[in-house]
Amino acid sequence: MVDTAGEGPPAHGEVRVAVAYAGICGSDREIVAGTRAAGFVRYPVVPGHEWSGTVVELGPGTDPRLLGRRVVGEGFRFCGACTACRRGDTNLCLSGYDETGFTRPGACADELRLPARLLHVLPDDADLRAAALIEPAACMAEAVLAARPRPGERVAVVGGGTLGLLAVQLLAAHSPAELLVVDPRPRPEALACGAGEVRTPAAARSGAGRFDLVLEAAGARGTGRLAVSLARRGGRVVLTGLFGGADDDLPPAELVSAAVTVHTVFGAPSRAWTEAVSAFVDGRLRPLALVSDVHVLEDARGLLTPDAPVPGGKVLLHP
Repeated sequence: MVDTAGEGPPAHGEVRVAVAYAGICGSDREIVAGTRAAGFVRYPVVPGHEWSGTVVELGPGTDPRLLGRRVVGEGFRFCGACTACRRGDTNLCLSGYDETGFTRPGACADELRLPARLLHVLPDDADLRAAALIEPAACMAEAVLAARPRPGERVAVVGGGTLGLLAVQLLAAHSPAELLVVDPRPRPEALACGAGEVRTPAAARSGAGRFDLVLEAAGARGTGRLAVSLARRGGRVVLTGLFGGADDDLPPAELVSAAVTVHTVFGAPSRAWTEAVSAFVDGRLRPLALVSDVHVLEDARGLLTPDAPVPGGKVLLHP
């Protein structure tokens, strides 16, 4: 990858950030493969929407106290003036989809330029490797906010990858009576994140209809339907994954008969970023344990190819 994301001085209200770490996501591989849904990418583009860094240059009109601070930043370039933004849904901005790493140059680069209003400032001693996972954590924070977990509930998380385990950490802080992770692969790290048990999808089906809250974070064939089946009648389900296979269906009749409340999550609005950063700072969120590998930026091309091996944890790029 090239270092074009930081070219040119920051404009009014913008900052230039020296990227410390950028995480690789499945959607980054979709960009390289050309399989990302139309309307949600604009070529040419430098990928990279999960990142952490340090502010190294300020544009006119920005707060001088930002210089030298460790930061993460929201991806959505929302307008702040439309009805969606004004009600807090900055991820659903009516001015159109516009996101760092998809329609704007991203963080698979030495530097990144973005509006200062999107920054979230971290403590001076923040671990920037761990902080690179705040973006996916913010997506899961929005899911947890939508789910409104209550102490003593039975909770299941479908998907034991990075997103699922970030959700587990956030959910564990709400003191569930039971916290199950469902994944076809062995996920012993889920227990360290706060889960009480890990089951395969086949084994989990024996507990169908008993969970108060089910959060789906896998985005694989059948995971949405599995999540609904695990919820008790009148329970709550939050769907965050995107599969889109033509043979993957969730019949409306199943939703109606289950009488479940279903929430869906698309990215992370500002409120979720605030929650994720707060959880990171106070220790509820511990993302460093989910980092499996750190590579230099020059390795990005090979890591982003569609046939690259799928890692067991989060892979970071370090300029």
